[in-house]
Amino acid sequence: MTVIERDGNAPIGAMPLTGHLAELRNRIIWSALAIALGGSLGFAWGEPIIDLLRTPLPDDVRLIQLELGDGFAIRIQIAFVVGVILAMPVLLWHLWRFIAPGLTASERRAVLPWIPTALAFFALGVGIAYVILPFAATFLLSFVPEGVDRTINIRSYFDFMSTLFLAFGALMEYPIVLIGLSRVGIITSERLRRSRRVVILAMFIFAAVATPGGDLVSPTVLWAALYVLFEGTILFIRRTGR
Repeated sequence: MTVIERDGNAPIGAMPLTGHLAELRNRIIWSALAIALGGSLGFAWGEPIIDLLRTPLPDDVRLIQLELGDGFAIRIQIAFVVGVILAMPVLLWHLWRFIAPGLTASERRAVLPWIPTALAFFALGVGIAYVILPFAATFLLSFVPEGVDRTINIRSYFDFMSTLFLAFGALMEYPIVLIGLSRVGIITSERLRRSRRVVILAMFIFAAVATPGGDLVSPTVLWAALYVLFEGTILFIRRTGR
């Protein structure tokens, strides 16, 4: 089985499926190495990062370790999240290099400038997650009954933060996907407008599922950010004449 590669609007050759699988394997390996390199920095700077991420908690809240290996597990978790964030330029580059041969020259010219924008949107999502973290923590802690010590399992706290950061960063990428699909003629601004009600409902569901903790602040802020980006994406696509 072969896969056709195109240049312009005409095929220029074919690569065996095994060749594409080998290329995918190599790009996954390089991406994993980039995450590992970034993760090593996250592991080395684990203590300052933990101190930084503890600041959103109120002063009367204490973190407690319950299991023997929780401290090490948290350092590994921080290393992974930091590794993904720092390696994101490499991940996006290898993703682009893998899909680019299947696009026409005009499609490549249309999509390539949006790769740096995708990185900026990921950083925006992580930044929003950090900003809302104190509000989400305060909201959840407000339900602690009076007279009960406000002590949190440190493992569950960092699980909450890791999921929040990666979920916000990943979901902020969807405008880039929509713009890319519009550039290759798969969707239009009119089709997105007609789908607005369904998209809004889907955003509510995604925001509720993707944000941990059960508070109202995190999914609400995430939904609002997704909706604003959705409307902005429709406006941008319409102005490009699609």
